Amino acid sequence: MKRKICTLAVLAALPLMSGTAAANTPTAAELQDRVFGSIFAEYYMPDRKKTRSVDWDYLTRGEGIGFDVGYRIDENWAIRAEFARQRLKNKLEGDRITGNRFGIDALYHLDNSGVYVLAGLKHHDMNHTNSVNVGIGYRAFINESVSFFAEANRYQGLNKDTSWADAGIKVGLSYYFGAASAAAPAPAPAPAPAATPAPAVTDSDGDGVPDSRDKCPNTPRGHRVDADGCTIYSETEQRVGSAEIRVLFGFDSAEVSREQRADVARLADYLKRYPSARVEIEGHASRIGAADYNMGLSERRAKAVADLLINTHGIESSRITTKGYGFNNPRMEGTSREAHRANQRIEALVTATIKEPVMR
Repeated sequence: MKRKICTLAVLAALPLMSGTAAANTPTAAELQDRVFGSIFAEYYMPDRKKTRSVDWDYLTRGEGIGFDVGYRIDENWAIRAEFARQRLKNKLEGDRITGNRFGIDALYHLDNSGVYVLAGLKHHDMNHTNSVNVGIGYRAFINESVSFFAEANRYQGLNKDTSWADAGIKVGLSYYFGAASAAAPAPAPAPAPAATPAPAVTDSDGDGVPDSRDKCPNTPRGHRVDADGCTIYSETEQRVGSAEIRVLFGFDSAEVSREQRADVARLADYLKRYPSARVEIEGHASRIGAADYNMGLSERRAKAVADLLINTHGIESSRITTKGYGFNNPRMEGTSREAHRANQRIEALVTATIKEPVMR
């Protein structure tokens, strides 16, 4: 889906930009051996799995700005180095997460057109990952040195779970250093006197609320807003995680030993990181002994983990519930040693209030 969005965005920009590409467009030979620099804005779309995973900080779409410096090697090939500053969002809390992306690209320009394709290597310091990217773009010249461009890229992960694939759309302005020819440009005719425009109501962010009473300028396009021009959010209760806590107990014991507290500490760190999250501690047992006894033992063990979160790690008791299941919800059927090991477990089910903007 993101690949289609990126492609359609570039194709939609072509007719808008092609109107500037006329007699002012330099030939490929005139661009050869010239250094260029660009500034751009972008809209970045992380892979859906990042939006749903705590390992990726629940990253969701956002914007960025950046610049690049490049060199036109010959009539078709060019190289460039790129830097981008990104401001993405945490879907769970709605907070902005900033980070940098930098890397290099090789560009191949198709003959007798403004279209080019590219491939490159990038580093994303937001999650300390690397990726390869491929893309397509279109460039239209205003004059022999200045051009507009639109570009779409697909980023494929190389480490930290290589199955992710992000996408991004860029628009920008480039300047080619050096002169294409020694001819002086013809003097421009003097502009005709402009008529004094009538006062107009301005709405810079296009949200339907005039700037004069817009308390939230630069509202993202497509967000529904209130009378003050601020985004309206909806809140829904969702389950955002389920994890087994590897806590082993001694025979007929509900005491958590020092050696078994690492997973409990990690769960506490997660709850501190997301204050709106709540957790249910579930105790499970294997089919050894009487059902009533195992039910009580699983409840005591779940409560022992909850007490450790409250008394040792300072998690509010109002955010924690416990429940014992005995052997009513086995992970593995049977009475083998493997089944007993798999079923004697503690699980933590995490829920949170997800805050999302209401779209128009």
